[in-house]
Amino acid sequence: MTIRMTLLSGAALALAFPAYAADGELTVLDWAGWEIDGLLTDYVAKHGSKPTYSFFADDDEAFQKVSSGFKTDVAHPCAAHVGRYREADLIEPWDTAKIPEFGNIAPRMLNSEIFKDDKGVWFIPTDYAYTAIAYNTKDVPEADVASLKVFQDPKYAGRISLPDSTDDVWSLAFLATGVTSWDNVTDEQFTAAADWLRAVHPNVRAYWSDPAEMAQLMATGEVLVAWSWNDGVATLKGENFPVGFNRSPAEGAATWFCGYVNLKDGPGKEDKAYDFINSLLAPTSAVALMDGLGYALSNDVAMKTVPEDAQKAAYIDPVTTTLFAQTPVSTEFRTKMIEEFEAIKAGF
Repeated sequence: MTIRMTLLSGAALALAFPAYAADGELTVLDWAGWEIDGLLTDYVAKHGSKPTYSFFADDDEAFQKVSSGFKTDVAHPCAAHVGRYREADLIEPWDTAKIPEFGNIAPRMLNSEIFKDDKGVWFIPTDYAYTAIAYNTKDVPEADVASLKVFQDPKYAGRISLPDSTDDVWSLAFLATGVTSWDNVTDEQFTAAADWLRAVHPNVRAYWSDPAEMAQLMATGEVLVAWSWNDGVATLKGENFPVGFNRSPAEGAATWFCGYVNLKDGPGKEDKAYDFINSLLAPTSAVALMDGLGYALSNDVAMKTVPEDAQKAAYIDPVTTTLFAQTPVSTEFRTKMIEEFEAIKAGF
């Protein structure tokens, strides 16, 4: 989720430019790069400019920012993190009567009481994609990435990169150890996944914090294989780099979706929050999102207008493989994953 750049990582960009200032009556806390042209055509036509953006690199950073008092009107968490916002009493329900495209959102993305209950709709899904194996097709044989075992392969010691993301790194570890859902994970399964991450840790050249960082590592040749989101691959393809993206390894790949929450007591105008969501969900956003970030729009009707070959080229077409869905988890289990991952990165 980043600006398509090869030489400057989104993390560095976010440090240099912490906010994109425009319409001062709506503040959006978003992933770096989501201010791309084409996503907010209707909003810009109505209000003359894009909202004011403040950027983050991962979900943990975003939540900490909001829970520490940062004032924003809407924020863009992924599904697995929405529960944290509700538990902290930071958000309020959306009025879906003001969102004409709401009925076209894929129903599977609202199938949780965390997102939708008798009190209202707390989360508007907008985008989805995958976390899978990105690899240098010039130097890595396709057979080598047919399994997640590639991350343990001594051949690629010091030439792999994993995301510095709790959700992504644990979905990888669970898949690699035969677990396809993090619902009801046993202590033994958790230990096996943690042991797998510890075994892989010495092979890791870097834990990327931003897809642009991952793309840069691959572009320079430092990294040959990475556990990647779609947009890092889109960045490399845009630079004509020889990159592949295997979403069907033997053990499976991960899938996730993200969207927007409506913050309580936001500093801007509420009507503009709805103009923002409606513009993003508009059918015209589907191609812009795919071309700019390599993601699919949650609006099923809009996605039907995107040619199948274009979806396939962007790796957002359906895949027939085991998919680990990054759905909401309890705060207790998330804390357990975070603490264990930090210990593993520190060498313990």
